[in-house]
Amino acid sequence: MQTSTAQVQQDPSRYRVLTGDRPTGPLHLGHYFGTLQNRVRLQRLGVELFVVIPDYQVLTDRDIADRPAERAEELVLDYLAAGIDPERATIFTHSAVPALNQLLLPFLSLVSVAELQRNPTVKDEIAHSRQSSVSGLMLTYPVHQAADILSCKGNLVPVGQDQLPHLETARTIARRFNDRYGAAVFTEPEALLSEAPLLLGTDGGKMSKSRGNAITLGADEDRTARLIRGAKTDTERRIGYDPEQRPEVSSLLLLAALCEGGEPQEIAEEIGDRGSAALKQRVTEAVNEYFRPHRTRRAELAADRAHLRAVLRAGNERANAVADATLAEVREVMGMR
Repeated sequence: MQTSTAQVQQDPSRYRVLTGDRPTGPLHLGHYFGTLQNRVRLQRLGVELFVVIPDYQVLTDRDIADRPAERAEELVLDYLAAGIDPERATIFTHSAVPALNQLLLPFLSLVSVAELQRNPTVKDEIAHSRQSSVSGLMLTYPVHQAADILSCKGNLVPVGQDQLPHLETARTIARRFNDRYGAAVFTEPEALLSEAPLLLGTDGGKMSKSRGNAITLGADEDRTARLIRGAKTDTERRIGYDPEQRPEVSSLLLLAALCEGGEPQEIAEEIGDRGSAALKQRVTEAVNEYFRPHRTRRAELAADRAHLRAVLRAGNERANAVADATLAEVREVMGMR
């Protein structure tokens, strides 16, 4: 079941969104234009926003979580700098909400091993895992995500097309729980399909926290310029927007357009046959101009680490209260009170 942005705009108060980012590294421009902007937009519409920092889920494809508390704090910094309002949004960490993780046990009883093994997103994550063997957490990752969503009674989840199988697992668990125990505890969460633009990394591959090919939100203007100068393009002199045939050049044009508020085709026409050097200069100026206020806010927030920790403490308290109530309801209908 999918929900459109138009439907959300008609009645934003009926939606509670659950979204988040694993604390595996700093957020980058792809995250900003792909998810952060949309979260701020939903919040401004009046949608209730829960943002989870799933520190336990870092272990799905890693042996250990690298500096989880520090990385969580950095995510809070990026969220606040992007415009997420901690007075209206609940920002919390996985490990700080025991009730959420307790829901994993009854939820696991509602899905079969075969169903988990057939999940195409899990199969893809296993194929790209850096571990020599697959952990149980990797296989049950969609169920843990279902616990994230259902613990706070989330009913709308912004996802890309590749994440729909995970959301379908959450919908299945909600439906089967209600059927098994004869109580309407959960609503089946709906998908808000992301219209996020695809920005490539500086090497021409998918922009990723772990591949070292991203322009992070914490990068200053000089570093941003160096990274863009080193970005992969092609040998054609004339600049043109063609995502299929010229993906690297097109990604840079798209980035400039997102920052300038124009169209990539128009920017390509303006640059014409001046080549990739002119393109990169245009992109650098656009990115640095657009993110100048963001970087100022980020620097101010970074100077007060106590505030970041206070935001996370308050979010954890709020998430605990909501998840505790959900778990109490679950235990009640299961006859475990």
